[in-house]
Amino acid sequence: MADLEKSLDEAGLTNESVREYVRHWADFLGAERIEVVSASDDARLVREALEAGEIEPAGEGLYYSRSYSKDTARSEERTIVATSRPEDRGVYNNWRHSDEIRPVVEGHMKGAMAGKTMYVIPYLMAPPGSPLERFAAGVEITDNRTVCLHMIRMARVGVNHINSLAEQDVFVRAVHVTGDLPNLGQGTPDDQRYFVTVADERTILHFGSSYGGNALLGKIAHGLRQAAYDGWASGEFLGEQFMLLGITDKETGETHHVCGGFPSASGKTNLAMTLAPDALGDRYHVSFYGDDIAWLWVDPSDGQLYGLNPENGVFGVAKDTNEKTNPTALDSIAEGTQALFTNVAYNESTHEVWWEGKTPERPADVTGWRDWKGELIADRNPDEANDPWAHPNSRFTTTLANVPNVAPDFEDPKGVKIDAIIFGGRTRDREPLVRAITDLAEGVYDGLTLGAEATFAAEGVDGKLRYDPMSMRPFMSYPEGPYAAHWLKIVGAAKDQPIFAHVNWFQRDEEDGHFLWPGYRENLRALLWLVQLKKGEVTGRRTAVGILPTKDELDLVGLEIDEDDLDTILDVDVQRWREEMGHREEHLRQFADLPEEIWEAHRRVAAALEADASVRA
Repeated sequence: MADLEKSLDEAGLTNESVREYVRHWADFLGAERIEVVSASDDARLVREALEAGEIEPAGEGLYYSRSYSKDTARSEERTIVATSRPEDRGVYNNWRHSDEIRPVVEGHMKGAMAGKTMYVIPYLMAPPGSPLERFAAGVEITDNRTVCLHMIRMARVGVNHINSLAEQDVFVRAVHVTGDLPNLGQGTPDDQRYFVTVADERTILHFGSSYGGNALLGKIAHGLRQAAYDGWASGEFLGEQFMLLGITDKETGETHHVCGGFPSASGKTNLAMTLAPDALGDRYHVSFYGDDIAWLWVDPSDGQLYGLNPENGVFGVAKDTNEKTNPTALDSIAEGTQALFTNVAYNESTHEVWWEGKTPERPADVTGWRDWKGELIADRNPDEANDPWAHPNSRFTTTLANVPNVAPDFEDPKGVKIDAIIFGGRTRDREPLVRAITDLAEGVYDGLTLGAEATFAAEGVDGKLRYDPMSMRPFMSYPEGPYAAHWLKIVGAAKDQPIFAHVNWFQRDEEDGHFLWPGYRENLRALLWLVQLKKGEVTGRRTAVGILPTKDELDLVGLEIDEDDLDTILDVDVQRWREEMGHREEHLRQFADLPEEIWEAHRRVAAALEADASVRA
């Protein structure tokens, strides 16, 4: 390609290792031309995408895109972690040997950009100057302009981040090829899609999608799978699917930081973007850091556990996002924010967007409305009348700076001190509102046995949770035994240990099914109690599975809640928990080389439950 060197020169790309990487893939993929992307190119790329019909206007400074109908979510069965080390195989990481899988996915990629533009996206998955910066640099190659727009919103994009690397050759090599989407055999035995992270080579190869994490390679492929492996291989940090927020007490000026993992549909984004309840707003302010990924490490200079959100944006689920559930999210995608919507319903006449849960009722006038597949709502037959207008996994993409309560120090490369680590899964029983854990091994054990109710009956038996260790089940990149040991090592090195806790906003009444806790902004009350416990201001009530708040410790000012409901969510169903321990043991026995500290924690909790049951009997 005669113009390749000229394109790289004009873009100001001076890192010779990156240039060599681009040369190799330009030749291998057969691209017609090269374009190096920086954040400053956003307005031009938007204009070009609008002209090409790749996106549509969705209001002033808002845009709408639609992916192929069979390309609307992550495909975990097609997602692979590859290394040259068979001992890296875990239960959940879908491991393959790199010598086996690389030729397959590269075979699909070869020549696949013939006649196309190859976009080169240099990016950083952490604030510049972070202690983890050498793990954060990457260069994504893609044939998809909309992917560039998403990456500009989700990462820090520009050649300056790559040119200035202390080690010029240390960056993640990320290659994304969309492929011929209607002819890839999605979901059939002839499926050609492969989403491969070659973790020990720090190379990501994704073929056969233009959607979300399948195509935005800085996000879960780099930010989670690769980062988790890097953190373990280096022994320096944890890469986790965690939200991160700060709680400031306006009276004392103190800020405490809470991070944690939640399986799908367990309220992670809503909690990350929460505000204080109206009754507590004069005293407390909640700051948003991130809703999806946190990197955690101990700073050797002071021995404290720190965390940061490596992302620069939010890729949130649109469904059920509204003024009650997440007003912060709505503000972050208001007109003028340059937000992108994917697979929501779209009105081609008014340029409005809509999704289930955005308003109580669908728009009454269906004129101009198209569903997530692009089909006119007005042309639907009666059998389709109740079909969703928006895809259940429809999304919005916006930058962190658009979030109205984003933390003032969200770009601080030092990160923030982590005071509490929480886990939470959607369960209708057994899990109280909040239970705190002060022992490191028991906290890690609780994270490893994190679970939520099965989404579909076929996924599990009645009463048995679908376990999702630390909410990392879809993102594991190395075996679970070493993963647990790495957790004990990293967090155990902290001079001031974080407090662990398990939260649950979803307990229901056995008879009529109503939620016992109002949820949403009221959830902050449980976190405030946790912070007070960490500071020694309250003592709680000790149970076999952790410390629970007493009624008088939980700040309920301005909240109306039934006393019986409150009693239920502040207690432990010992019999239900005894059943749970059997399921937990079965779950943990899958994992080879699980540290003995975890088994000891399991036995301690089980013995405490048996003792409690004897007392109650």
